[in-house]
Amino acid sequence: MSQNNVPRQIALSAVVPSSAAIGPFCVIGENVILGENVVLGVGCVLADGAIVGAGSELGNYVTLGPGAKLGLRSRVGDHTTIYQQTQLGDEGFIGSSSSIGRLPKAAATSTVKTQADLPSLKMGNGYTIGCSAVLYAGTTYSDKAFIGDGAIVRERCSVGQNVVIGSGVVVENDTKIGSFTKIQTGSYITAYMEIEERVFIAPMVTTTNDNYMGRTEKRFKSIKGATIQKGARIGGASILLPGVNVAPETFVAAGALVTKDTTAKRVVKGFPAREIREVPEEELLP
Repeated sequence: MSQNNVPRQIALSAVVPSSAAIGPFCVIGENVILGENVVLGVGCVLADGAIVGAGSELGNYVTLGPGAKLGLRSRVGDHTTIYQQTQLGDEGFIGSSSSIGRLPKAAATSTVKTQADLPSLKMGNGYTIGCSAVLYAGTTYSDKAFIGDGAIVRERCSVGQNVVIGSGVVVENDTKIGSFTKIQTGSYITAYMEIEERVFIAPMVTTTNDNYMGRTEKRFKSIKGATIQKGARIGGASILLPGVNVAPETFVAAGALVTKDTTAKRVVKGFPAREIREVPEEELLP
């Protein structure tokens, strides 16, 4: 239909309060619910059953898939797509050109196969997602997650409260990240990792999970990323080999190659890394 001579298409079953501001060329599907004072930019598409919370603002050409839910007082940048059944909390921000809750499609030779019944992405309150981020379905985020520009987080991960995933970081599938952990720009977090709370990972860290590098059937039984325990710190450009355990409060110096399990509260450095001293008491978590 058209209102005030501005072209729009709004289904009769949609709930659109008079306080909502609907830009031209928007399409609003069946049973869509808009809260009070919602603003939709030019060309937004809200598929059947989508919900936009009160006070939220969508930029131009934003798409919400069927059943997607955007919480209260949230902002979404231009050209972003929020895929079907994605559940986003209140007070959130998403930059432009991001893909939120997309379904994965694995390569034919990948060790990870597509899961037909993958659950939707769920994001807590107070989140920030940068521009051009790609977040896959099947991952859950606790409150106040921060995802930088161009970051990728794959399926079946869990991300704790106040986690920071920096610009250009890649987090592969089936990885757990504990609360208050920070992963800085350009780091690669491989699949099947466990990162506990209050871990610090500096820029350009590389983690690995396959000692056979894609050869032989043995690798399928032994693929495992590193475990990084509470309070450990990983220096810039370090490399962690498959399956190593980085003990609590370990300090891995920049550029180290960690080939074996570490000891708690010790500094390791070198290529390969070796223990050199204790972590100073004043640097330990309270």
